[in-house]
Amino acid sequence: MQSISTASSPGSDALSLLEEAGIVAEVAADWLASRPDLAGDYRLDAAASSHFWLGGGNLLARLPPKPKRGAAEAAAAAAITRATRAARDRFLAVHVETLYRALTKNYGAFVRVEQLVYDAAWVPGLTPTREQVAPERELPQKDKDGIEIDQGIFLSRVLAHPAAGAHLCHAMLLPTSVALERFDEFRARGALDLGAATVERRGRVVVVTMRNPRFLNAEDETTVDAVETAVDLALLDPESEIAVLRGGVVEHPKYRGRRVFSTGINLTHLYGGKISYLWYIKREMGFVNKLFRGLAKPEASPDEVCGDGIEKPWVAGVDAFAIGGGCQYLLATDYVVAASDAYLTLPARKEGIIPGAANLRLTRFVGDRLARQLIMYGRRLDCDSPEGRLICDEVVAPGEVDATIDRVVEGFTNSGVVSAAGNRRALRVAEEPLDLFRRYMAVYAREQAYCHFSPALIANLERHWNAQQRRA
Repeated sequence: MQSISTASSPGSDALSLLEEAGIVAEVAADWLASRPDLAGDYRLDAAASSHFWLGGGNLLARLPPKPKRGAAEAAAAAAITRATRAARDRFLAVHVETLYRALTKNYGAFVRVEQLVYDAAWVPGLTPTREQVAPERELPQKDKDGIEIDQGIFLSRVLAHPAAGAHLCHAMLLPTSVALERFDEFRARGALDLGAATVERRGRVVVVTMRNPRFLNAEDETTVDAVETAVDLALLDPESEIAVLRGGVVEHPKYRGRRVFSTGINLTHLYGGKISYLWYIKREMGFVNKLFRGLAKPEASPDEVCGDGIEKPWVAGVDAFAIGGGCQYLLATDYVVAASDAYLTLPARKEGIIPGAANLRLTRFVGDRLARQLIMYGRRLDCDSPEGRLICDEVVAPGEVDATIDRVVEGFTNSGVVSAAGNRRALRVAEEPLDLFRRYMAVYAREQAYCHFSPALIANLERHWNAQQRRA
């Protein structure tokens, strides 16, 4: 296979940058010369690529930590990471299915993303190990080197491969091990308190309540697992026919004692470096996609055409606001009841990130132009407005949300919901089949990784949110 010209990646320019940063010319030249020409043989290419990736890591280790780098050292670090990431992408473009087959026992094992990215470090240097990621997690976001971007490159290539990507989507739509372990307890008691979420059966309805009261029910590393467990249990419950998603009562002085739906990603934690890259992928491919598609079974494909999943209609009740991720939930549910004083936003522009699958789903609700205004220009939608009603099915007085949800649930269930799963599946075939979601996530996995570690994210949070003055 013909090698790519060094003029477009490592070469004389890179050598100069490394020398200016104090790396011995001979050492830098030897590393640049070790850039692999892929031969098409998995074992040979993995060995040669690993040598190059690990060599790049050793060079990075010679530089000061990110906060202490001068301009020359920062430029050298950027040149090293550009070269190693380009080599990772080239390797995966050729060998991703071979690697995925090895990691999943030839598609015989389902491995979730949070495990898969670390299993991939079996090829040394391809993705960071847990030991490499751990110290980065102790740093504020602006001081991280962003080694988790390599996880995004890996996941993007897996998801871009039709067979491997579909298998990974299947893995993420299975009930979690925690949900299966606690299922008998929930079925017997009819309610569980999972900390950041509760799940409770009330007759024919099961209610999931999201709780992060100090942070206006924001989403972060402390909430994602509990909410997914609650969603799994709600879907697995054989004694209920429909599910409701609510936000809990909060502590914030402005809303104390009131329910709010969700304020989206916890920006305090984001700025402080307490949210990992994998959080986005777990969330989007996990419980948010489960709201939309239900649960898969190990023995059956989750594809809508031939799948046999476990799903229920979801009704969302919006009190106060659905910001960012909160608004994204609404796009995955079947019916939205909102208070007349509530509003919706997708402030991705001010956060510097991609708003989950909103870019995939929002245009179906509001059209292309309004979707772009919401995502790229920060437009706010009041629920009690013509535009807000494109997402909200019913808008009622703030004190009537509970009663309205009860009425809607009765309307869904009074003649049975036998056809609900079939109708939801048929709608998805027309709007968002699993393969479309897979291809979207292939783009999202890579782009969100770069967004999450971009200097623009820090600048946006400091400019629009006064992040430096916030306390975790």
